[in-house]
Amino acid sequence: MRRIIALLILVIPGFLAGYGIKLMRDMTFGILQSPIPFLWLQFLLGLILFIGGLGFVAGFIFHRDRKRNKVQTRFSNTKK
Repeated sequence: MRRIIALLILVIPGFLAGYGIKLMRDMTFGILQSPIPFLWLQFLLGLILFIGGLGFVAGFIFHRDRKRNKVQTRFSNTKK
């Protein structure tokens, strides 16, 4: 059960990052999504979603690897 919850925690930000890429791509081709009034706002929202989703997944993986001592010494947690 814990692994399913962990998978869901990673999948939801992954989908948000994917939707952010879609919004940025649509802005590049001039396709305006209906709830967003401006193309620049669509790109900014897509960029925020992408960076947020990617950062969450990267932080989750980094925290897990740090806990298992699989990171370089400069990233390891020296305080115990």
